[in-house]
Amino acid sequence: MSRSRTRGRIRYPALSAGLALLAAGLIAGCTGDTGSETARGASRSPGRQVPPYWMEGVSVETVAQQLQVQIPASAGEAKAAYQKGFQDDGLLLTFVLPSDAVDGFLAGLKPQEPVAVRAVPFAGESTPVAPFAHLGLPEPDSLPGVRKAQVCAPCKGDLNALHVAVAQVDGERSRVYLKGID
Repeated sequence: MSRSRTRGRIRYPALSAGLALLAAGLIAGCTGDTGSETARGASRSPGRQVPPYWMEGVSVETVAQQLQVQIPASAGEAKAAYQKGFQDDGLLLTFVLPSDAVDGFLAGLKPQEPVAVRAVPFAGESTPVAPFAHLGLPEPDSLPGVRKAQVCAPCKGDLNALHVAVAQVDGERSRVYLKGID
């Protein structure tokens, strides 16, 4: 290793240059997106890359499969979202069913607890980790007359928990809200 003296100090130019390159590489590696695809074939949303963030390109079918839920053929207006979290991921699935098909759908889920009706909206201040507002919908807790139940916790496979809520849309249709923790 070559050394040079400058006014009584010894300098190591190769070592200094190497440390500068290493620091530049670390900084560049921490600030940019590598462009690679993330879990389950969806890409990260633009913007913040630190969890939590919403995955782009997530399909209704993919989320339904991860939640281990069969969407009824009579369902419409289906929407889904996947939020990558710090430790757990949030999975949202919602669709509209004819009101007379809701009981059959709920029975097929085999909830761990009875489906309970909450007549009055939740009055507390809360911000859900994976809000349905991301899908342009109100939170089920903010709606009157919602039927809710825990489907499973823990669930089969990688799914940690699954909750269902049903809110009346009009006299003939109801919206089913499914929220899973993966």
